[in-house]
Amino acid sequence: MAEIPERMKWWTDARFGLFIHWGVYALLARGEWVMHHERIPKKEYALLADEFDPVNYRPAEWVSIAQEAGMKYMVLTTRHHDGFSLFDTKVSDFNSVKTKAGRDLVGEYVDACRDAGMRIGFYYSLLDWRWPAYWMGAQKDPEGFKELRDYVHAQVRELMTQYGKIDILWYDGSWPHSAEDWHSVKLNDMVRSLQPGIIINNRSGLPADLETPEQHIQGHDRPWETCMTMDDLWWGYHPGDPNLKSPMQLVRTLVKCVEGGGNFLLNVGPKADGTIPVPQADRLREIGRWMKVNGDSIYGAGKAPFRQAHLGHVTAKPGLVYVHVTCWPGTEMVVAGIGNEVKRASMLADGKELPFEQKDDRLFVRGLPDQSPDPVDTVVALEIEGDPVTAEASFWKD
Repeated sequence: MAEIPERMKWWTDARFGLFIHWGVYALLARGEWVMHHERIPKKEYALLADEFDPVNYRPAEWVSIAQEAGMKYMVLTTRHHDGFSLFDTKVSDFNSVKTKAGRDLVGEYVDACRDAGMRIGFYYSLLDWRWPAYWMGAQKDPEGFKELRDYVHAQVRELMTQYGKIDILWYDGSWPHSAEDWHSVKLNDMVRSLQPGIIINNRSGLPADLETPEQHIQGHDRPWETCMTMDDLWWGYHPGDPNLKSPMQLVRTLVKCVEGGGNFLLNVGPKADGTIPVPQADRLREIGRWMKVNGDSIYGAGKAPFRQAHLGHVTAKPGLVYVHVTCWPGTEMVVAGIGNEVKRASMLADGKELPFEQKDDRLFVRGLPDQSPDPVDTVVALEIEGDPVTAEASFWKD
């Protein structure tokens, strides 16, 4: 992987963040694409803004839940594809300040994050379903698309100037149009002139700082982040999908991301009143219980040059290897392929030292309990000499 810029090192160390999809679509409780999927006319859809009044929106509680889960940054949808802005914008009246809510919801989110030392991210959709020019495209409606593009650039400028330092700009919705259509080079140059330290994702049609695989884990040779829902599909509030992932699945997904050298951005879809649904909040707290004792294997960690599929997963940092044992081997385990001298082995959760023996490219760790102490993921920490390196296989030799 190419060298990580200094401004991104906090992000690669963080490894775990909270994604939040929230807007007027929460009133209908059928997901964030309800306007599109049900073909709701824009004038009819606009009436939702007269009902959207999140009386229980307390962003400090969102931040508290995220911190309890062990998350280090948050990304909020400032405007999704339906065009409703959660911030004070001069280029659209379809926003939370000029409708029933009467509040700059983004501003309150920023204040809550800043007060708690949480890194701040803004999601922003380039597309807006309400604009005919989006559907026509720049070639068929050049004047209309220019107006759409000017509106987008103006809103991004507002987001970059109205709220102080912002850590992440998470674009979405450039498709099916090109970076040239959106003038994305000009857009990102403007963003960086206003926010020199910001991290920008790849969804403006330009590579920018990081790749963003969605709903699956896919490693890259540059910084990357898997974003994922807690249920099967929905990002916005949708109580009709009962298939929420278990805390075990979510922890193991986080570990897989870190093992591959990436981050995990896990989504919640708050209700229209501003509260995070209890089943989602409960899962975040369960993840947090695991992170409290195993966070060292996540923060600042990345991929190891050797994997241990027979045991589970491996994360590493200079001088340390963390074996995430999800397939419990019994009282002894064999870690193969470590090319370093191992100085100490211990259970990460309680620090209990474990006896071990190195034989060529095999490490025998003994004294393990009969059953896994943590069915979610028991982590064995190995202190090693130097940065992790792999050893050539020797089992086939005489």
